Amino acid sequence: MTRPTRILTVDDSASMRALLYHALSSGGFDVEQADDGQAALEWLAFNDVDLVITDINMPRLDGFGLIERLRGDSRYGERPILVLSTESSDEKKARARNAGATGWIVKPFDPEKLIAAVRRVTH
Repeated sequence: MTRPTRILTVDDSASMRALLYHALSSGGFDVEQADDGQAALEWLAFNDVDLVITDINMPRLDGFGLIERLRGDSRYGERPILVLSTESSDEKKARARNAGATGWIVKPFDPEKLIAAVRRVTH
């Protein structure tokens, strides 16, 4: 039996983390959570995931910084990273792509579309 895809969601909003947890765990994924980019890096130092879903605007270390740091780590150089943000400007999307993001999803998200996007980048 194969293990479920393990996802780390990174968002400073507790309510958004709860929505993501519910949507993704209902889709059969193993979900871990961090409340900002710095917490995500600290958790990832001792744990591993198949996919990171990150917000952009967060305290301590924002999503752009997190993506850049992950892309600089040999373990995460090729792992999919999805941005989930209320931001939708072409400039922010281009900055995320340049940092190494795999894709961009605008909040509020549709759970079915989120699950489809996760499956697309992890299979």
